[in-house]
Amino acid sequence: MPTSVRLDPRTETVLRRIVRRTGRTRSEVIREAIHRFVDQSEPTSGATVYDRIKDLLGVARGGPADLGSRSEEYLRGMFARLRNRP
Repeated sequence: MPTSVRLDPRTETVLRRIVRRTGRTRSEVIREAIHRFVDQSEPTSGATVYDRIKDLLGVARGGPADLGSRSEEYLRGMFARLRNRP
């Protein structure tokens, strides 16, 4: 179904670059952008806590277990050590 979309100059430039870089049509790029937007904005109802954070698991390793509750204290200590370096 044909649809007309008016783009501002900046968005038009970005679209043109994506089309050139990927070799896809303007319509394909716009359709994919819409699908991605829908996928990201749909509520995660029924998803487990693991499902909601699985993309974050494994991105960091180690660190104190109480970092979230004492982050300011840890940062102050880190900055103090950096200031006192020779």
